[in-house]
Amino acid sequence: MQIVRSSNPTTKGPPEWFTGDVYIDAVAAAPAPSRVSANLVHFMPGARTFWHRHALSQTVFVTEGVGLCQRRGGPVEVIRPGDRVLFEADEEHWHGASPNRLMVHLAINEADDDNAAVEWLDPVTDEEYAQSPE
Repeated sequence: MQIVRSSNPTTKGPPEWFTGDVYIDAVAAAPAPSRVSANLVHFMPGARTFWHRHALSQTVFVTEGVGLCQRRGGPVEVIRPGDRVLFEADEEHWHGASPNRLMVHLAINEADDDNAAVEWLDPVTDEEYAQSPE
């Protein structure tokens, strides 16, 4: 057993990955042979990821607020606390807060020697984001 006392500061999501104000708290980063990492991600209203994909898939579990997500070519979907979203391997997608509510989710990712946890792509445009359901 290993207990890691909370000593990592909350970090601001970099502008190369996110639009708007996003804050990240590291939750899990086990050493090899584990491939799993987890982060608690706080999106302020209107904030969102860039388009991105995960070679080994990603699961997000919404813990607070109201969010939005979309896979490339699909409709924008509303997500709420308790919702679990699986983005399949290499599926281009984005996720973030709704325009007027914050959203917090636990993001669970895998990586290994051959696959990075995430590949960041282009920003979600304001026009793409505005397609969100009412």
